[in-house]
Amino acid sequence: MKRRKILLTTAVLSLAGVTLAGCGGGGGAEEPVVNDDGSTVVDMWVFAEVHAAFYEAMADAWNEANPDQEIDLQITIYPYEEMHNKLQLGLNAGEGLPDVVDIEVNKFANFVQGDNPPLVDLTEAAGPYADDVVQARLDLYSKDGSVYAYPTHVGAFVAFYNAELLDEAGIDYTTIETWDDFREAGASYHDSTGKQFGVAETGVNFVDPLITAQLGGEWMDADGKPQVNSPEAVETIEMMQEMQDAGAISTIPGGSPDDEEAFGVINSGDVAAVVYPAWYTSRFVDYMPDLAGKVAIAPAPVIEGSDVRTIGGGGTGTAALAGSPVAEFAAEWLAFAKLSPEANVAVWEELGFDPVNMAVWEDEAVTHNPENKFNEYFQTNLFDVLNEVSGSIGHWESFSAPDWPSVDNLFRTVTLNEAFENGVPAQEVLDQAQSDLENELG
Repeated sequence: MKRRKILLTTAVLSLAGVTLAGCGGGGGAEEPVVNDDGSTVVDMWVFAEVHAAFYEAMADAWNEANPDQEIDLQITIYPYEEMHNKLQLGLNAGEGLPDVVDIEVNKFANFVQGDNPPLVDLTEAAGPYADDVVQARLDLYSKDGSVYAYPTHVGAFVAFYNAELLDEAGIDYTTIETWDDFREAGASYHDSTGKQFGVAETGVNFVDPLITAQLGGEWMDADGKPQVNSPEAVETIEMMQEMQDAGAISTIPGGSPDDEEAFGVINSGDVAAVVYPAWYTSRFVDYMPDLAGKVAIAPAPVIEGSDVRTIGGGGTGTAALAGSPVAEFAAEWLAFAKLSPEANVAVWEELGFDPVNMAVWEDEAVTHNPENKFNEYFQTNLFDVLNEVSGSIGHWESFSAPDWPSVDNLFRTVTLNEAFENGVPAQEVLDQAQSDLENELG
């Protein structure tokens, strides 16, 4: 096994089987860097250690399959904001850049501005896998028909129910199909137990876009400009506030289920339901051990009559820099590492994410392996749920609009707090958000 360099710029935590060392690699070189053994150096930036370990494994898998075209992957792990800022500064300066990089979905639009994005067009390299990959997730990282990054997962919204708590309260989670059902069940649970049922998010912007998509709406217009006070957006916040008033949802410490403070609250049984992207399976297994065997996965609630049952939430797109001397090689490796069946089996088995290559969804030897740690943890099987909704996975255009990062930032820092912490009426809070965005963006 080739040993690669991984540099952590924050606290150094051990990663099994890798070497921690100084920054090296091909970033910034004018010509490809080829080692004495013939392997090509590829410099990569990421913002999550778990992603680094995954890419390390996929580099090894590539080298096993391609001994005459080995990759020497050298990874640097930066904090989230620092990495994206460093990437933007490097692009502005035209130097100090990696060969490949992870870009979080809410930041991605910042890097495909203008007519000539500084990222490699990955459309052709995706060709061998495109028929099996969820098109909506490729679309998320596309512009003008070209794919500029490969997704890590679908992130399809599902519902996680603490079935043990609900059974004790006389509530059958399998009867929850619509948001009306969710509100009624949540109100009943809260009234009988005094505890929190679901979550009103203030620090993350997930469930509100899901409901707006189910209503057939967008938060950005056809020109990519904010329309966050659209009728569907207003109806969404009104619905959420009605659920909050009924006791079906409440704010949570940390503002998001995906927060260290929230993990403790959920693990202790103080929250009974979380509607979140499917990748949240990993958070239960890693951070909420006391709930093993108690949590069931089910389809997310829907708006009755909607053609959209779920959308993808969150994500990381992996891109190659157009100025890299190894751009063509990097694109080929990225397609293997992110889209191939081998990679997507690993995405599920190692990370607990819902793979973008749907051929894996049908492989029960993988999806229903009783020794899989995620299958062992949950009462129900994630892929049974995903296959049930696979024909109704919508693509929400707003996520890929150029100005989406500004919208997301405003909602996470101001708007959702005003709606769910301070109780400002939906129309008023969204009119203010629209005005603020128009002033910011011009």
